[in-house]
Amino acid sequence: MKKNYIHSFMVVGLLFFGLMGFSQNSLVNSEYGNVIKTYLTQNQAKYHLTANDIEDLYVTKEYFSKSTKINHVYVNQRYQGIEIHNAISSVAMRDHAVFYYANNLIGNISQKVNTISPQINAQRAIENVVTQLNLGSLQGLELISGNNKEFLFTNGNVSRNNIPVKLVYYYSVEQDDLKLAWDLSIQTKDGSNWWSVRVDAVTGQVLEKNNWVVSCNFGDGNHANHTDNSNHQVVVQESFSLFKPNAFVADGSQYNVFAFPVEAPSFGGRTLLDSPADDNASPYGWHDTNGAAGAEFTITRGNNVYAYEDTANQDVPGASPDGGATLNFDFTLNINQEPVGYQDVSVTNMFYVSNMMHDVWYQYGFDEASGNFQENNYGNGGLGSDYVEAEGQDGGGTNNANFGTGPDGQNPYMQMYLWSEPPGEALVINDGSLAGGYIAEPATFGANLPTTPLTANLAIVVDNVNDPNDGCNPLTNAAELNGKIVVIRRGECEFGFKAKAAQDEGAVGVVIVNNVPGGTIAMGGGVLGGSVTIPAVMVDNIDGEAIIAALLAGDIISASLVNPNSYQRDGSFDNGIIAHEYGHGISNRLTGGAAAAGCLNNAEQMGEGWSDWFGLMLTMKPGDEGTDARGIGTYATGQPTTGVGIRNAPYSTDFAVNDFTYNDTNDTANVAAP
Repeated sequence: MKKNYIHSFMVVGLLFFGLMGFSQNSLVNSEYGNVIKTYLTQNQAKYHLTANDIEDLYVTKEYFSKSTKINHVYVNQRYQGIEIHNAISSVAMRDHAVFYYANNLIGNISQKVNTISPQINAQRAIENVVTQLNLGSLQGLELISGNNKEFLFTNGNVSRNNIPVKLVYYYSVEQDDLKLAWDLSIQTKDGSNWWSVRVDAVTGQVLEKNNWVVSCNFGDGNHANHTDNSNHQVVVQESFSLFKPNAFVADGSQYNVFAFPVEAPSFGGRTLLDSPADDNASPYGWHDTNGAAGAEFTITRGNNVYAYEDTANQDVPGASPDGGATLNFDFTLNINQEPVGYQDVSVTNMFYVSNMMHDVWYQYGFDEASGNFQENNYGNGGLGSDYVEAEGQDGGGTNNANFGTGPDGQNPYMQMYLWSEPPGEALVINDGSLAGGYIAEPATFGANLPTTPLTANLAIVVDNVNDPNDGCNPLTNAAELNGKIVVIRRGECEFGFKAKAAQDEGAVGVVIVNNVPGGTIAMGGGVLGGSVTIPAVMVDNIDGEAIIAALLAGDIISASLVNPNSYQRDGSFDNGIIAHEYGHGISNRLTGGAAAAGCLNNAEQMGEGWSDWFGLMLTMKPGDEGTDARGIGTYATGQPTTGVGIRNAPYSTDFAVNDFTYNDTNDTANVAAP
């Protein structure tokens, strides 16, 4: 019965499409409607449009930018009252004239539409998406409301939110046609995906799916480690300020954080900030929601951000630090432990950076009217009810971060993960010319490195086939390996095979030498890895070849394997990564207007580069130059502050440091997308 009811409701709605003018959104009702319509009429030939193509236009978003003094108008194309998905043109108005126009309207639409009557209803579209995208089992899907071409359903036990569905036309570039389709979005319960989908309203097939969650896989964590010698003392004040003097909300709040321009713990210590909220962007402070003096929350929650831990990957608010009635978020930090031990510091830092992203970019036009992220818009336009849900130490993954952005009025969410332990000095040579600690990455198989040093002499394997020291063939010096830490060069066979061969001859540990330049890699065990019961590590090519040369020269070398007490790193301490993720929310809301969230899904979109830019801007220091090398994500990935970072090269205007051009992005297999 429910399906029949929905189908009937939908058909009745369709009968009204030709009668309803949708005047509340019509272009002619905009202050600039006549000017824009005249501009398009005069430029029909330039943009390959017909009079019919510009007959039914409506405004999806319109706002005035106080920073640029420009009125932004986003115009969407329709055919017989049905929206054409993402056929949105951006118009900039100044002095009541078109200052800039970016055309995204489609020409000859009347010749390209396939039908005006859907053959499947909105509920069937949801069912097809759940099946075709393997989203689980629908349960209790109910119609909440419907308004002609738009419907809202319950979450059906497959989405974090209720499921909106509306009738649109989908334009296929390859086929140059317009297919009637159902447009819907499903935010998966684990938060890893927020699917925006178009379903053919005739065949029921998924025509297009985009993910509103931008997942930034910054790396695999296999990076050279450098000891973190940063000073974690508290600095009570500093000369750097992102805002003009006396522009703060004096609410007595205090936050002990890695304050901008400090990028991460490896770049400097924490600062105890006093009342840092900007009085223009956050006039009632960071803990308000009702627009009146006084905080509604004493935890890391407020109008702009709700920050909490999600270590159990439940995708619901976990614990948040509590600053008490005085809003004092000054927590002790001992960074030399697993991140769960400093959770309050971590979540506080994430709360601070997210609020700073809100307050800083508010000054440059990302405000309520343009579609920013706030629970209460304080009467300044926009929809509100969309503060950022920031999940710290998220248990859903490692070496990553993401940000999901829906249209204005829907809560975005950010997930910050932990990062793999950087390899520490797990190998120590105790005597001779090579004495000292060496960075070595533990294998993912075999015994854990001991907390008490495992000490023995080193021995090199010999098999006298091809590379005689790679241990891939029967060993010819087996008797020399008993009771030794055995050195083996990487190559040809699996790591587990090498370690098992040494173990069978009495080795107490294994050191694998990388056979290619660069750092170490994570070693998998392969077929025999489960049979290895001794510890194994890898050293880089330079260090390892020096050790091999000394052993082949006859040196007697005593060495130790030991757990270097290396801990996972917390992405919420890397301010550049938080700024990067939040930046995805800004660019997705501003590109195509706040009512659209899926305009950055093509191969040439610049979202990644823009997000890097946000982080670079907020971590600039007085005296920095464009020629300086600036790596992205060096702290989280265990690199020094001067490291390359996660991109192919650090950012720099010096071609001797970074000689990449836009042409290099054609090499999509090896060059990070912009």
